[in-house]
Amino acid sequence: MKLDTAQAAFSQLLISGTLIHEADFDDMRERLGIESCPQLVIVLSIDRYTDLAMNKSLPWSIEIGQQLVQAIYESFAAPFLWVWVGEGVLALLLEVRAGGQPDPSYKQIMVRMVKKLQHQVDRKGFSVSAGIGTYYDDPYKLHLSYGEAKESLIDRFFQGNRMIFQYEQQRNIHEERTEPVSQEEKIELLSRVRIGDEDGSIAYLAVLLERLAGVYKHNVDRFKSEAYDLILSLSRMVVDLGGNASEILSDNARMLQNLYSTIRYDKFVLKLSSYWRKLARQVADDHALEVSPVIRSAIVYIKEHHQEKMLLTEIAQRCYLSTHYFAHLFKKETGLSFVDFLNKVRIEKSAYFLEKTELSVQEIAAHVGIQDANYFARKFKMIMGCSPTDYRSSAQC
Repeated sequence: MKLDTAQAAFSQLLISGTLIHEADFDDMRERLGIESCPQLVIVLSIDRYTDLAMNKSLPWSIEIGQQLVQAIYESFAAPFLWVWVGEGVLALLLEVRAGGQPDPSYKQIMVRMVKKLQHQVDRKGFSVSAGIGTYYDDPYKLHLSYGEAKESLIDRFFQGNRMIFQYEQQRNIHEERTEPVSQEEKIELLSRVRIGDEDGSIAYLAVLLERLAGVYKHNVDRFKSEAYDLILSLSRMVVDLGGNASEILSDNARMLQNLYSTIRYDKFVLKLSSYWRKLARQVADDHALEVSPVIRSAIVYIKEHHQEKMLLTEIAQRCYLSTHYFAHLFKKETGLSFVDFLNKVRIEKSAYFLEKTELSVQEIAAHVGIQDANYFARKFKMIMGCSPTDYRSSAQC
Protein backbone atom coordinates (compact mmCIF):
# COMPACT_ATOMS: atom_id res chain seq x y z
CA MET A 1 0.00 0.00 0.00
CA LYS A 2 3.01 2.27 0.02
CA LEU A 3 3.35 4.71 -2.82
CA ASP A 4 5.07 3.16 -5.83
CA THR A 5 7.02 6.07 -7.31
CA ALA A 6 7.03 4.54 -10.80
CA GLN A 7 3.25 4.07 -10.75
CA ALA A 8 2.77 7.56 -9.29
CA ALA A 9 4.90 9.12 -12.03
CA PHE A 10 3.07 7.14 -14.71
CA SER A 11 -0.30 8.15 -13.24
CA GLN A 12 0.72 11.80 -13.20
CA LEU A 13 1.73 11.62 -16.87
CA LEU A 14 -1.68 10.13 -17.71
CA ILE A 15 -3.89 12.56 -15.82
CA SER A 16 -1.87 15.58 -16.92
CA GLY A 17 -2.05 14.57 -20.59
CA THR A 18 1.73 14.83 -20.92
CA LEU A 19 2.44 11.14 -21.57
CA ILE A 20 1.99 11.80 -25.26
CA HIS A 21 5.17 13.90 -25.18
CA GLU A 22 7.20 11.31 -23.29
CA ALA A 23 6.73 7.82 -24.72
CA ASP A 24 4.47 5.22 -26.21
CA PHE A 25 1.87 4.08 -23.66
CA ASP A 26 2.62 0.35 -23.92
CA ASP A 27 6.39 0.88 -24.00
CA MET A 28 6.25 3.05 -20.88
CA ARG A 29 4.10 0.48 -19.04
CA GLU A 30 6.54 -2.28 -19.94
CA ARG A 31 9.60 -0.29 -18.86
CA LEU A 32 8.01 0.61 -15.51
CA GLY A 33 6.58 -2.86 -14.90
CA ILE A 34 2.98 -1.62 -14.72
CA GLU A 35 0.25 -4.13 -15.50
CA SER A 36 -2.85 -1.95 -15.15
CA CYS A 37 -4.34 -0.28 -18.22
CA PRO A 38 -6.67 2.38 -16.77
CA GLN A 39 -9.59 3.87 -18.71
CA LEU A 40 -11.41 5.92 -16.07
CA VAL A 41 -10.49 8.29 -13.25
CA ILE A 42 -12.20 8.79 -9.90
CA VAL A 43 -11.14 11.75 -7.75
CA LEU A 44 -11.49 11.13 -4.02
CA SER A 45 -11.52 14.09 -1.64
CA ILE A 46 -11.34 13.79 2.13
CA ASP A 47 -14.27 15.82 3.45
CA ARG A 48 -13.41 18.88 5.53
CA TYR A 49 -9.72 18.02 5.23
CA THR A 50 -8.58 21.59 5.94
CA ASP A 51 -10.56 21.64 9.20
CA LEU A 52 -9.41 18.18 10.21
CA ALA A 53 -5.76 18.96 9.49
CA MET A 54 -5.74 22.21 11.44
CA ASN A 55 -3.07 22.11 14.18
CA LYS A 56 -2.30 18.47 13.33
CA SER A 57 1.24 17.18 12.88
CA LEU A 58 2.79 15.68 9.75
CA PRO A 59 2.44 12.11 11.09
CA TRP A 60 -1.33 12.66 11.34
CA SER A 61 -1.50 13.70 7.66
CA ILE A 62 0.52 10.64 6.67
CA GLU A 63 -1.69 8.36 8.78
CA ILE A 64 -5.00 9.60 7.35
CA GLY A 65 -3.59 9.28 3.84
CA GLN A 66 -2.51 5.70 4.48
CA GLN A 67 -5.95 4.89 5.90
CA LEU A 68 -7.62 6.13 2.73
CA VAL A 69 -5.26 4.13 0.52
CA GLN A 70 -5.86 1.01 2.64
CA ALA A 71 -9.62 1.48 2.27
CA ILE A 72 -9.19 1.74 -1.52
CA TYR A 73 -7.36 -1.61 -1.64
CA GLU A 74 -10.12 -3.15 0.48
CA SER A 75 -12.91 -1.77 -1.72
CA PHE A 76 -11.83 -1.95 -5.37
CA ALA A 77 -11.47 -5.31 -7.07
CA ALA A 78 -10.55 -3.84 -10.46
CA PRO A 79 -6.87 -3.10 -11.21
CA PHE A 80 -5.97 0.50 -10.47
CA LEU A 81 -3.23 3.09 -10.05
CA TRP A 82 -3.34 5.97 -7.59
CA VAL A 83 -1.57 9.25 -6.97
CA TRP A 84 -2.08 12.18 -4.60
CA VAL A 85 -3.00 15.33 -6.52
CA GLY A 86 -3.49 17.73 -3.61
CA GLU A 87 -3.80 17.84 0.17
CA GLY A 88 -6.56 15.36 1.00
CA VAL A 89 -7.26 14.71 -2.71
CA LEU A 90 -6.35 11.48 -4.51
CA ALA A 91 -6.79 10.40 -8.14
CA LEU A 92 -7.71 6.75 -8.70
CA LEU A 93 -7.08 5.43 -12.21
CA LEU A 94 -9.16 2.30 -12.82
CA GLU A 95 -9.04 -0.43 -15.42
CA VAL A 96 -12.76 -0.78 -16.04
CA ARG A 97 -12.45 -3.63 -18.50
CA ALA A 98 -9.54 -5.49 -20.06
CA GLY A 99 -10.04 -5.13 -23.82
CA GLY A 100 -13.17 -4.06 -25.70
CA GLN A 101 -15.88 -1.76 -24.42
CA PRO A 102 -16.92 -1.66 -20.76
CA ASP A 103 -20.04 -3.24 -19.39
CA PRO A 104 -22.96 -0.84 -20.07
CA SER A 105 -23.62 -0.79 -16.34
CA TYR A 106 -20.05 0.22 -15.48
CA LYS A 107 -21.24 3.54 -14.03
CA GLN A 108 -23.43 1.77 -11.50
CA ILE A 109 -20.54 -0.58 -10.72
CA MET A 110 -18.26 2.40 -10.05
CA VAL A 111 -20.85 3.94 -7.71
CA ARG A 112 -21.16 0.66 -5.79
CA MET A 113 -17.39 0.48 -5.39
CA VAL A 114 -17.23 4.07 -4.15
CA LYS A 115 -20.04 3.41 -1.66
CA LYS A 116 -18.13 0.41 -0.37
CA LEU A 117 -15.08 2.63 0.00
CA GLN A 118 -17.11 5.23 1.88
CA HIS A 119 -18.30 2.60 4.35
CA GLN A 120 -14.71 1.45 4.89
CA VAL A 121 -13.56 5.05 5.46
CA ASP A 122 -16.47 5.81 7.81
CA ARG A 123 -15.14 3.16 10.18
CA LYS A 124 -11.80 4.96 10.22
CA GLY A 125 -13.37 8.15 11.56
CA PHE A 126 -13.58 10.41 8.50
CA SER A 127 -15.49 10.59 5.21
CA VAL A 128 -14.79 11.11 1.52
CA SER A 129 -16.63 12.44 -1.50
CA ALA A 130 -15.99 11.23 -5.04
CA GLY A 131 -16.19 12.56 -8.56
CA ILE A 132 -16.38 9.94 -11.33
CA GLY A 133 -15.14 10.71 -14.84
CA THR A 134 -16.19 8.88 -18.01
CA TYR A 135 -14.61 5.90 -19.77
CA TYR A 136 -11.90 6.46 -22.41
CA ASP A 137 -10.46 3.55 -24.34
CA ASP A 138 -7.61 5.73 -25.60
CA PRO A 139 -5.07 6.09 -22.71
CA TYR A 140 -3.92 9.43 -24.10
CA LYS A 141 -7.37 10.80 -23.32
CA LEU A 142 -7.39 9.71 -19.69
CA HIS A 143 -6.64 13.30 -18.65
CA LEU A 144 -10.14 14.15 -19.92
CA SER A 145 -11.65 11.66 -17.47
CA TYR A 146 -9.59 13.25 -14.69
CA GLY A 147 -10.81 16.72 -15.63
CA GLU A 148 -14.41 15.47 -15.69
CA ALA A 149 -14.06 13.85 -12.29
CA LYS A 150 -12.76 17.12 -10.81
CA GLU A 151 -15.51 19.11 -12.52
CA SER A 152 -18.23 16.82 -11.21
CA LEU A 153 -16.98 17.36 -7.66
CA ILE A 154 -17.81 21.04 -7.94
CA ASP A 155 -21.43 20.08 -7.19
CA ARG A 156 -20.30 19.34 -3.62
CA PHE A 157 -19.90 23.10 -3.16
CA PHE A 158 -23.51 23.49 -1.98
CA GLN A 159 -24.35 19.93 -0.99
CA GLY A 160 -21.96 18.88 1.74
CA ASN A 161 -20.01 15.74 2.61
CA ARG A 162 -19.95 12.06 1.65
CA MET A 163 -21.25 12.76 -1.85
CA ILE A 164 -20.82 10.85 -5.13
CA PHE A 165 -20.98 12.75 -8.41
CA GLN A 166 -20.80 11.52 -11.98
CA TYR A 167 -19.80 13.77 -14.84
CA GLU A 168 -22.63 14.71 -17.18
CA GLN A 169 -21.49 15.92 -20.60
CA GLN A 170 -24.71 17.81 -21.21
CA ARG A 171 -25.75 19.63 -18.06
CA ASN A 172 -29.26 21.05 -17.98
CA ILE A 173 -28.82 24.27 -16.07
CA HIS A 174 -31.96 26.35 -15.71
CA GLU A 175 -31.38 29.79 -14.33
CA GLU A 176 -33.65 32.73 -13.84
CA ARG A 177 -33.40 35.22 -16.66
CA THR A 178 -33.59 38.14 -14.28
CA GLU A 179 -30.57 39.22 -12.29
CA PRO A 180 -30.83 37.77 -8.75
CA VAL A 181 -29.18 40.90 -7.33
CA SER A 182 -30.36 44.23 -8.69
CA GLN A 183 -28.10 47.18 -9.39
CA GLU A 184 -29.81 49.13 -6.59
CA GLU A 185 -29.01 46.32 -4.14
CA LYS A 186 -25.35 46.36 -5.19
CA ILE A 187 -25.32 50.11 -4.64
CA GLU A 188 -26.94 49.61 -1.23
CA LEU A 189 -24.20 47.12 -0.33
CA LEU A 190 -21.41 49.49 -1.35
CA SER A 191 -23.09 52.53 0.18
CA ARG A 192 -22.97 50.87 3.58
CA VAL A 193 -19.21 50.64 3.21
CA ARG A 194 -19.11 54.25 2.00
CA ILE A 195 -20.64 55.51 5.25
CA GLY A 196 -18.35 53.32 7.36
CA ASP A 197 -20.99 50.71 8.23
CA GLU A 198 -18.60 47.76 8.23
CA ASP A 199 -20.79 45.26 10.11
CA GLY A 200 -23.91 46.29 8.22
CA SER A 201 -22.22 45.72 4.88
CA ILE A 202 -21.05 42.25 5.97
CA ALA A 203 -24.57 41.32 7.05
CA TYR A 204 -26.07 42.57 3.78
CA LEU A 205 -23.37 40.75 1.80
CA ALA A 206 -24.42 37.47 3.47
CA VAL A 207 -28.03 38.08 2.40
CA LEU A 208 -27.03 38.68 -1.22
CA LEU A 209 -24.71 35.66 -1.32
CA GLU A 210 -27.46 33.43 0.04
CA ARG A 211 -29.80 34.65 -2.70
CA LEU A 212 -27.17 34.03 -5.37
CA ALA A 213 -26.63 30.53 -3.99
CA GLY A 214 -30.34 29.81 -4.28
CA VAL A 215 -30.47 30.91 -7.92
CA TYR A 216 -27.19 29.33 -9.03
CA LYS A 217 -27.27 26.16 -6.95
CA HIS A 218 -26.62 24.13 -10.13
CA ASN A 219 -23.99 26.47 -11.53
CA VAL A 220 -21.16 27.05 -9.06
CA ASP A 221 -19.03 28.90 -11.61
CA ARG A 222 -21.79 31.45 -12.18
CA PHE A 223 -22.28 31.87 -8.44
CA LYS A 224 -18.58 32.47 -7.91
CA SER A 225 -18.47 34.89 -10.83
CA GLU A 226 -21.27 37.00 -9.34
CA ALA A 227 -19.57 36.92 -5.93
CA TYR A 228 -16.27 37.98 -7.50
CA ASP A 229 -18.03 40.91 -9.14
CA LEU A 230 -19.19 42.16 -5.74
CA ILE A 231 -15.70 42.06 -4.24
CA LEU A 232 -14.18 43.73 -7.31
CA SER A 233 -16.75 46.52 -7.08
CA LEU A 234 -15.70 47.17 -3.50
CA SER A 235 -12.05 47.11 -4.53
CA ARG A 236 -12.69 49.79 -7.13
CA MET A 237 -14.45 51.93 -4.53
CA VAL A 238 -11.57 51.63 -2.07
CA VAL A 239 -9.10 52.58 -4.79
CA ASP A 240 -11.28 55.55 -5.82
CA LEU A 241 -11.27 56.69 -2.21
CA GLY A 242 -7.48 56.68 -2.08
CA GLY A 243 -6.57 53.06 -1.38
CA ASN A 244 -3.26 51.63 -2.58
CA ALA A 245 -4.15 50.35 -6.05
CA SER A 246 -1.17 48.02 -6.57
CA GLU A 247 -1.56 46.46 -3.12
CA ILE A 248 -5.30 45.93 -3.58
CA LEU A 249 -4.87 44.43 -7.06
CA SER A 250 -2.24 42.04 -5.71
CA ASP A 251 -4.48 41.06 -2.78
CA ASN A 252 -7.40 40.58 -5.17
CA ALA A 253 -5.43 38.18 -7.34
CA ARG A 254 -4.44 36.04 -4.35
CA MET A 255 -7.95 36.09 -2.91
CA LEU A 256 -9.67 35.17 -6.18
CA GLN A 257 -7.28 32.26 -6.63
CA ASN A 258 -8.00 31.14 -3.08
CA LEU A 259 -11.76 31.43 -3.60
CA TYR A 260 -11.63 29.57 -6.90
CA SER A 261 -10.07 26.54 -5.21
CA THR A 262 -12.57 26.56 -2.32
CA ILE A 263 -14.92 23.59 -2.58
CA ARG A 264 -17.42 24.38 0.17
CA TYR A 265 -20.01 27.17 0.20
CA ASP A 266 -19.64 27.93 3.91
CA LYS A 267 -15.86 28.24 3.57
CA PHE A 268 -16.27 30.39 0.48
CA VAL A 269 -18.58 32.81 2.30
CA LEU A 270 -16.26 32.92 5.31
CA LYS A 271 -13.21 33.76 3.16
CA LEU A 272 -15.09 36.30 1.05
CA SER A 273 -16.56 38.00 4.11
CA SER A 274 -13.17 38.16 5.79
CA TYR A 275 -11.64 39.82 2.74
CA TRP A 276 -14.64 42.13 2.39
CA ARG A 277 -14.13 43.24 5.99
CA LYS A 278 -10.45 43.91 5.30
CA LEU A 279 -11.33 46.22 2.41
CA ALA A 280 -14.31 47.82 4.17
CA ARG A 281 -12.16 48.59 7.20
CA GLN A 282 -9.93 50.80 5.06
CA VAL A 283 -12.98 52.98 4.40
CA ALA A 284 -14.32 52.67 7.95
CA ASP A 285 -10.97 53.82 9.34
CA ASP A 286 -11.37 57.08 7.43
CA HIS A 287 -14.68 57.62 9.25
CA ALA A 288 -13.37 56.53 12.64
CA LEU A 289 -13.55 59.01 15.49
CA GLU A 290 -11.59 59.02 18.71
CA VAL A 291 -14.51 58.30 20.99
CA SER A 292 -15.26 56.23 24.07
CA PRO A 293 -16.49 52.64 23.68
CA VAL A 294 -20.07 53.58 24.62
CA ILE A 295 -20.27 56.28 21.94
CA ARG A 296 -18.57 53.99 19.44
CA SER A 297 -21.29 51.38 19.99
CA ALA A 298 -23.92 54.08 19.46
CA ILE A 299 -22.29 55.14 16.19
CA VAL A 300 -22.20 51.53 14.97
CA TYR A 301 -25.90 51.15 15.78
CA ILE A 302 -26.78 54.43 14.04
CA LYS A 303 -24.99 53.38 10.88
CA GLU A 304 -26.54 49.93 10.85
CA HIS A 305 -30.10 51.23 11.47
CA HIS A 306 -29.99 54.66 9.81
CA GLN A 307 -32.91 53.74 7.49
CA GLU A 308 -35.21 53.18 10.45
CA LYS A 309 -37.03 55.66 12.64
CA MET A 310 -34.60 56.42 15.46
CA LEU A 311 -35.14 58.30 18.70
CA LEU A 312 -32.53 59.75 21.03
CA THR A 313 -34.17 58.14 24.05
CA GLU A 314 -33.92 54.67 22.48
CA ILE A 315 -30.21 55.04 21.70
CA ALA A 316 -29.53 56.35 25.21
CA GLN A 317 -31.32 53.33 26.71
CA ARG A 318 -29.24 50.98 24.54
CA CYS A 319 -26.14 52.62 26.00
CA TYR A 320 -27.53 52.40 29.55
CA LEU A 321 -27.29 56.19 29.94
CA SER A 322 -29.83 58.89 30.70
CA THR A 323 -31.06 60.76 27.65
CA HIS A 324 -29.60 64.06 28.83
CA TYR A 325 -26.18 62.64 29.65
CA PHE A 326 -26.00 60.60 26.43
CA ALA A 327 -26.88 63.68 24.32
CA HIS A 328 -24.22 65.71 26.12
CA LEU A 329 -21.55 63.00 25.83
CA PHE A 330 -22.35 62.26 22.18
CA LYS A 331 -21.96 65.89 21.10
CA LYS A 332 -18.87 66.36 23.21
CA GLU A 333 -17.08 63.39 21.62
CA THR A 334 -18.33 63.59 18.01
CA GLY A 335 -18.78 67.35 17.66
CA LEU A 336 -22.35 66.83 16.44
CA SER A 337 -25.70 66.33 18.09
CA PHE A 338 -27.34 62.93 17.74
CA VAL A 339 -29.80 64.25 15.13
CA ASP A 340 -27.09 66.05 13.14
CA PHE A 341 -24.89 62.95 13.14
CA LEU A 342 -27.78 60.76 11.98
CA ASN A 343 -28.61 63.21 9.19
CA LYS A 344 -24.96 63.34 8.15
CA VAL A 345 -24.87 59.56 7.78
CA ARG A 346 -28.07 59.58 5.77
CA ILE A 347 -26.94 62.42 3.50
CA GLU A 348 -23.54 60.81 2.84
CA LYS A 349 -25.30 57.64 1.78
CA SER A 350 -27.81 59.52 -0.37
CA ALA A 351 -24.91 61.23 -2.17
CA TYR A 352 -23.62 57.82 -3.27
CA PHE A 353 -27.08 56.89 -4.59
CA LEU A 354 -27.25 60.17 -6.48
CA GLU A 355 -23.90 59.35 -8.06
CA LYS A 356 -24.61 55.74 -8.96
CA THR A 357 -28.37 55.43 -9.63
CA GLU A 358 -31.16 57.15 -11.49
CA LEU A 359 -33.60 56.95 -8.59
CA SER A 360 -35.54 60.13 -7.96
CA VAL A 361 -34.52 62.45 -5.13
CA GLN A 362 -37.70 61.55 -3.26
CA GLU A 363 -37.00 57.81 -3.64
CA ILE A 364 -33.44 58.24 -2.37
CA ALA A 365 -34.61 60.35 0.57
CA ALA A 366 -37.06 57.63 1.60
CA HIS A 367 -34.42 54.96 1.10
CA VAL A 368 -32.05 56.57 3.59
CA GLY A 369 -34.79 57.09 6.17
CA ILE A 370 -36.06 60.63 5.47
CA GLN A 371 -39.69 60.66 4.38
CA ASP A 372 -40.04 64.42 3.88
CA ALA A 373 -38.36 65.30 0.55
CA ASN A 374 -38.24 69.02 1.38
CA TYR A 375 -36.52 68.37 4.71
CA PHE A 376 -34.12 66.06 2.90
CA ALA A 377 -33.27 68.75 0.33
CA ARG A 378 -32.60 71.34 3.05
CA LYS A 379 -30.36 69.02 5.04
CA PHE A 380 -28.55 67.89 1.91
CA LYS A 381 -27.72 71.48 0.92
CA MET A 382 -26.67 72.30 4.47
CA ILE A 383 -24.23 69.35 4.61
CA MET A 384 -23.07 69.06 0.99
CA GLY A 385 -23.21 72.73 -0.01
CA CYS A 386 -25.56 72.23 -2.97
CA SER A 387 -28.96 70.78 -3.81
CA PRO A 388 -29.35 67.05 -4.53
CA THR A 389 -30.09 67.82 -8.19
CA ASP A 390 -27.00 69.98 -8.59
CA TYR A 391 -24.88 67.35 -6.84
CA ARG A 392 -26.11 64.66 -9.24
CA SER A 393 -25.42 66.88 -12.25
CA SER A 394 -21.88 67.66 -11.14
CA ALA A 395 -21.17 64.03 -10.24
CA GLN A 396 -22.21 62.86 -13.71
CA CYS A 397 -20.08 65.39 -15.57
